[in-house]
Amino acid sequence: MFLYIDPGTGSMLFTILISLFSLLFFFLRGFFARLGFRISAGKKARKTEMRIPLVIFSDNKRYWNVYEPICEELESRGIQAVYMTASEDDPALGKHFTHVGTEFIGTGNKALARMNMIRADVVLSTTPGLDVYQWRRSREAGRYVHIPHAASDLTLYRMFGIDYYDAVLLSGEYQGTQIRALEKLRKLPEKELVYAGIPYFDRMAERLEKSGNGEKNRDPGFGWTAEQKKAAGQMTGNEGSCESLTVLLAPSWGKNGLLSKYGEKLLGPLLETGYHIIIRPHPQSEISEKKMLDQLKEQFPESDRVSWNRDNDNFEVLRRSDIMISDFSGVLFDYALVFDKPVIYTNTEFDKSVYDCWFLDEELWTIRILPQIGRELAPSDFNSIGLLIRECLGDERLQAGREKARTETWMYRGEGAKRAVDYIEKLLIREDRSF
Repeated sequence: MFLYIDPGTGSMLFTILISLFSLLFFFLRGFFARLGFRISAGKKARKTEMRIPLVIFSDNKRYWNVYEPICEELESRGIQAVYMTASEDDPALGKHFTHVGTEFIGTGNKALARMNMIRADVVLSTTPGLDVYQWRRSREAGRYVHIPHAASDLTLYRMFGIDYYDAVLLSGEYQGTQIRALEKLRKLPEKELVYAGIPYFDRMAERLEKSGNGEKNRDPGFGWTAEQKKAAGQMTGNEGSCESLTVLLAPSWGKNGLLSKYGEKLLGPLLETGYHIIIRPHPQSEISEKKMLDQLKEQFPESDRVSWNRDNDNFEVLRRSDIMISDFSGVLFDYALVFDKPVIYTNTEFDKSVYDCWFLDEELWTIRILPQIGRELAPSDFNSIGLLIRECLGDERLQAGREKARTETWMYRGEGAKRAVDYIEKLLIREDRSF
């Protein structure tokens, strides 16, 4: 008979083992350090052990777009840092910086074990859950700084997602209000809140401008002829015209995600529109929902009308599509605010019970702003999805809504990387370390 350990118990046992291992590691290191000090009459100070001024931790290669502009700003200022990644094929590993080193530190628990004993003045990461699950604060690390990977509510992290960070880089005042409310509720010390903007938004905007499509993508009917725009108000149902249109389906993952919730019920009618459909599942779906995805891929295989996209860099697929259908995924805001294109979002009866927002009475900014930048898609609309797409593309009111959203969640446009590194540089000086 095999011994079964449920995932929750397994996680707890692993955390206990990591804690015991860490305790033994630091005890032995301290013992030998003291012994060495006595032997050398104090000439060998503990400072001779390598300590990294700044460590950037990425748990997945998909977050390189968040870190790249910051790494380049660090490099331009000559600030020493090490980018540590849990992805062996992280694009960062192919970079040849002088001042910013890159290192693959293993996957999963091996990477976390390394981070749990890191010696650094400052740790910057987009990974939530510090000191909640397996990822623990290192006794040899100074300040932990969180940078979000999406322009939306930080309370959409799983419970206690950023409670134990020392500082958070923010892009909108509503985010700071939410953090302060949680701190007060949980009687936590106040974090340092730094309004820096969104470095990866700035980078995408630069790329879009250089691509020559910046102005085109501000036209809500981009890709349509004048006749097609005129026909948008006359057509109903899923007529197979306007075939040049490309619809991007970019859901989140989990039971509330669009593909998990609706799957073939939505994909079937979408294909009947005659448009080109790009399906870009959340990377976590490939791990946590592989069976569901495999079934959908078999039912809706690659063809001249269907593409399954897994590019690590999503810039090109966002640029070449005309409209996005999503749920509560943060990429929805990348699409609407940077590429200035309309979105359609599904009401999946979002279950807040596992997220930090469950503790707050205030309505999520995401929920409040969505109707102003896109149109809601209900199951009753599936059979007329073609009409909804055309109406959304021709709705000029959404343009004003997107600008309002930019104002509220994208502060200091074009200055994100500079402001983030300004803060990091001050932190390093505050820690009284040279770099």
